[in-house]
Amino acid sequence: MPAYDIERYLNVRSAGGASFGPDGERLSFLLNTTGTNQVWTLDGPERWPEQRTFYDERVTFASWSPERPEFVFGMDEGGNERAQLYRLDAETGRIENLTDRPDAKHRWGGWSHDGDCFAFASNRRDEAVFDVYVQGRDETGDAATMVYEGDGWLSPAGWSPDDSRLLVSEAHASFDQDLHVLDLETGELDHLTPHDGDVRYQSASWAPDGDGLYLVTDQETDTLSLAYLDLDEARAAARDGAESTPLTVLEDGDGWNVDGIALDDDSGRFVYSRNVEGYTELTVGELDDTDPTAFETFPEPDLPGGVAGGVSFDPDAERFACTATGDTTNANVWVVDVETGDAERWTDAPTAGIPRETFDESELVHVESFDELAVPGFLTLPQGANEDARTSAEDGAPVIVDIHGGPESQRRPSFSGVKQYFLDRGYAYFEPNVRGSSGYGTEYASLDDAENRMDSVADVAACVEWLSDQAAVDPDRIACMGGSYGGFMVLAALTEYPHLWAAGVDVVGIANFVTFLENTGDWRRSLREAEYGSLEDDREFLESISPINHVDEIEAPLFVLHGENDPRVPVGEAEQIVEEARERGVPTRKLIFPDEGHGFSKLENRIEAYSQVSDFLGEHV
Repeated sequence: MPAYDIERYLNVRSAGGASFGPDGERLSFLLNTTGTNQVWTLDGPERWPEQRTFYDERVTFASWSPERPEFVFGMDEGGNERAQLYRLDAETGRIENLTDRPDAKHRWGGWSHDGDCFAFASNRRDEAVFDVYVQGRDETGDAATMVYEGDGWLSPAGWSPDDSRLLVSEAHASFDQDLHVLDLETGELDHLTPHDGDVRYQSASWAPDGDGLYLVTDQETDTLSLAYLDLDEARAAARDGAESTPLTVLEDGDGWNVDGIALDDDSGRFVYSRNVEGYTELTVGELDDTDPTAFETFPEPDLPGGVAGGVSFDPDAERFACTATGDTTNANVWVVDVETGDAERWTDAPTAGIPRETFDESELVHVESFDELAVPGFLTLPQGANEDARTSAEDGAPVIVDIHGGPESQRRPSFSGVKQYFLDRGYAYFEPNVRGSSGYGTEYASLDDAENRMDSVADVAACVEWLSDQAAVDPDRIACMGGSYGGFMVLAALTEYPHLWAAGVDVVGIANFVTFLENTGDWRRSLREAEYGSLEDDREFLESISPINHVDEIEAPLFVLHGENDPRVPVGEAEQIVEEARERGVPTRKLIFPDEGHGFSKLENRIEAYSQVSDFLGEHV
């Protein structure tokens, strides 16, 4: 008999997205105590926090001014992802809408060092492309100045130390980017990263002298490495038509990705993370004053859980804040002493009265797929599961195979209230990182590209076959669940391998790649075509892999959930798969939320969604 209902598990809170104020004493962070992420502040470890925003809609980030007691935060409406930027005066609580263009997206690009202005990217001019803007801190509405007119997916990535230039990232695909430097006086954009083929140049930060950049890249390697880029050398290579960027590799990751670097460009202190089989390893250090490629390191931070990130330095770079989480540890903000690695928890996100010791921890496993590829995944068994022998079907636990979205994403051992709820109800939980997932190198991520798309679905089938051989599992009670691209994977698994499943749960998933690409937001179509194939050149293939064209094969009951305002995977994907499945006699349930987008951000909606998922799985699994 489970001890707690789904509402209790969904009331387990999480805190993250921390940013230090200019005095170094106050910390802002996002906390979902009210049901959606809002901005809170506190001035010491585990002290009583103060709520600073009070909206029904989610706040997506908050960033303190480096000089004044104020911060900018972002918020969209109904999950439509058309975020606006707001400034909150931390002394008076007054809030101003800085952008006030609800028809456009705004992506934060950071404060200038003097705090007088900030940068952002927006598709105001043309919904399909992003331009770069600079706006004064006390300006509102249309006061922003367009400093560069783009023709693709541009994002400002940081101000130079003297505030005369902006670093600009350009995305061509998930695994292909470029870096540029924009001179704010002349408007000239210098290309820094000539390359041949798909190469990632990510997480770039200005060097303290402004003459170089630190970044992570997979240029000439399979995994992301930490590297230094000299600007003069990069410009010369680009002018000369070089096919690669001149880089100095500082850390190759030892076969794993260096996920990113956070750098304080006043002190030269930094934190970079390494992703080892989904678990985070942080390295803290300080750059050499005379050699930009040399540095010393400090003791590794003492943090709980398996995953950490979101680093923000205090003004003196003596400490940094980050978010830490794990299978049995809900997300909280920790503050770490740079030189000693000592960590102190500042936030106390509650667990809704559920004892932490009742949460279950996952085990990293590897499953051999059809072509002998080793597919990693995280298996979590409910307490009391019989791991030795199954004497009858009743002895084995039902299983939920939860497939991540992306596809260039990765399931990691972080806290999930939904997962812990189902474990409490006696389900086992399996989270595979099938081919196409990030975190395991460029080659692994490319194994599902184009005509190999369905090989990733075959990986899921291999995982189910492996699960069926585990003594703790009932092979006749295995369900699949996934969101976004994971929703497509659920539908594809039901159509390609119908005999394996007792039920399927599709959350904001793709049913038809043709209609998805036709109707997704204009600003993201080219990026998605780079992954899936283009409407012009690959329509026949896209139709062949679309689950909507194979509904006749579905045997298991299907539950489809979606947000009506979804700009990424339009709600029509849900409508058409439900209609087709019902016409063919598939037991089908549908739940559409009118005030949600690509996922469910509001607590009351999450409670309704997963209460119904629980009922559905209880009935069919």
